[in-house]
Amino acid sequence: MKMNSRSLLAKRNAFGLLKSVSLTATLTVSFSVIAYAQSSNNPNLQIEATGSQESNTSILTPTKILQGNELLDKLGTTLGATIGNELGVSQTGYGLGASRPVMRGLDGPRVQILQNGLSVGDVSAISADHAVASPVANARQIEILRGAAALKYGSGSSGGLVNVINDRILTNLPEQATGAVNTSYDTVSNGRAASGVIESSIGSVAVHVDTAINNNQNYRIPGNSIQGGPNQVWNIPGHPFEEAQNFTGKLPNSFNNQNNLGVGASYIGKSSYTGVSVERMNNNYGIPTVEGGMIAQSQNRYDFQHQTRDPFAGFSSVKFSAANSNYNHTEFAINPDTGYTPAALWKNISNEFRLDLAHKQFMGWKGSFGAQVTRSSLEATEIATGNYAILPSTKTNSNALFWIEEGRWGALQGNLGLRYNAVSQNPNQVSEFQNPVAEPQPNPATPNLENRNFNLLSYSAGGLWNFSNGYGTGLSYTVSQRAPSAAELYSYGIHESTATFSVGNSNLNKETSHNLEFNIQKTVGKVRGKVNAYLNKFNNYIYGFYTGQTAEAAEEFSVVVAQQAAATIKGAEAELTYNWNQFGSGARLFADASQGTFDAGGNLPLQPAPRVGLQLAHQQNKWLANASYTYSFEQNRLASWEVGPTPSYNLLNAGLSYTEKVNKISWTGYVNLRNLLNEQIRFATTPMAVRLYAPQPGRSLMVGVRAAF
Repeated sequence: MKMNSRSLLAKRNAFGLLKSVSLTATLTVSFSVIAYAQSSNNPNLQIEATGSQESNTSILTPTKILQGNELLDKLGTTLGATIGNELGVSQTGYGLGASRPVMRGLDGPRVQILQNGLSVGDVSAISADHAVASPVANARQIEILRGAAALKYGSGSSGGLVNVINDRILTNLPEQATGAVNTSYDTVSNGRAASGVIESSIGSVAVHVDTAINNNQNYRIPGNSIQGGPNQVWNIPGHPFEEAQNFTGKLPNSFNNQNNLGVGASYIGKSSYTGVSVERMNNNYGIPTVEGGMIAQSQNRYDFQHQTRDPFAGFSSVKFSAANSNYNHTEFAINPDTGYTPAALWKNISNEFRLDLAHKQFMGWKGSFGAQVTRSSLEATEIATGNYAILPSTKTNSNALFWIEEGRWGALQGNLGLRYNAVSQNPNQVSEFQNPVAEPQPNPATPNLENRNFNLLSYSAGGLWNFSNGYGTGLSYTVSQRAPSAAELYSYGIHESTATFSVGNSNLNKETSHNLEFNIQKTVGKVRGKVNAYLNKFNNYIYGFYTGQTAEAAEEFSVVVAQQAAATIKGAEAELTYNWNQFGSGARLFADASQGTFDAGGNLPLQPAPRVGLQLAHQQNKWLANASYTYSFEQNRLASWEVGPTPSYNLLNAGLSYTEKVNKISWTGYVNLRNLLNEQIRFATTPMAVRLYAPQPGRSLMVGVRAAF
């Protein structure tokens, strides 16, 4: 898409230069034929979750570990697209560039995103159009944690926690140089992707380098971009969009171009390691709303880790980790005369420090305790005037202590978790608010720019009874408290990507969730299964309420005010597998559903639709074939201000791969078919401004080659 803005042209030239450097690094890895085996040849290998004291067979904290071939087959351009079909996990969808996980009907700050155990440091929790700044192309594994394990990393993760592991800081010396390279082409967006990783050692120093590129043009959609067809006029509250243009074929502003480069080095001693890593990430992607737009995102990240094993009597390890991230993104609006025009600049500087002491078994218990300190500085400014955009500059300070334990006594298991967090929000108190000129009522009240302090206490307890060999049932209870975010407290301004005028509420109290969960599972034999049922009751649930007002000076966008109310989310998940993740033939049947309501009546907004699905796989000799079918029901349980319903859809995917080892190099050619039925897919978890005007990609064919040894 042609643009006349000189500043944007300069950004894209710089972006192109970085892509060239990154591609050169990838090709160097490829031609050197130094590959890293990201998938294990042993299908029975059990890997313990990095963030959990329990193995991946435990249901005390229902945990999913996505790794190896399964991760490679599900890999998308975003984190949400990669894990959005896991049990209890859905996703938002802003084109190919921004998609965040939604877990059990909860999103935003209730779902914490980590990279190697430390916060990502981006602003994706504020709005669904902000991409997660943690590239997944070279992730070794992605973990989904809940319960006591999640309390180790943060308060308020009532939906769960996602940890992206990329192994930039190695903890053991590689015996030989290893690595991998992966290239692919996707027809639906003319998408070209390449990634590479190399690991080696020099004396006692382990070295890791990874890089990835994704270039995706606007993707093709089935049918019409407007839900219901070109003659349908959707009246989003306060913003009717009578002149919304319908598109067929390619969807404007759905492109995504990203690249990243990561380098890490660690000194490996006999009983310890010390390592550092550096990452540079760039991501330019479109915002497929009626107004259109794009975001140019970048981040520099620096990590440090040190761990000593058996440091002193009674303790198995002490670990210190720290991260500094310097994040920014520029939001561009579309001007009919000048094309993309820079409108707002977001910046977030974050520093995080963690100390973790793990003790050896004592009276049947083992676990860890420690401290975590986080400092962040967030600001959003209008480029034209230099004034604040939607949020005044705010400093957030968080100091926490945590303790988690797991015990095992014959057929019984138990776990405990405790976390205390002191959080302060400190806005720039001399900021001047915009005047929205709301009609027909008076302007909404502006937030008070005052410092707020919150003391949070979260805890969890769970038990599992293995009543027969391979059969178990468990019960867990978690109380999780969350401080309101800076955006929920102090925002006041136009948010074009959601077609709203956002108004914070500086009088918000801390949000508390009480989660009760029952589990039953079978973990042995060819046929295995599990069922999870949960009830999550919230005190002071924070949400954006559509007041019915419109901001006339802000394109008549709806005025949305942060409010609190008692709410309940209840749901169930079930999975039945036959010979899954083993050689030969396998099958997996799954279903999940959740329902969120206000206790006073009405539905919570942006709730996922119920789903059922079936997956089949067959491996014979060097061939691997798989197919999956998911049916998502119509979502008609909408909040009073949401328009819909969100239509049901059928999602059919298939894949075929062939692996051949030549001169110690394992070559894999693969074909992936996605959305074979070319269905219109619109996620109920995506805000109306996108859901009604931007379906997900249509039928797609991806071909690729991987090399590893």
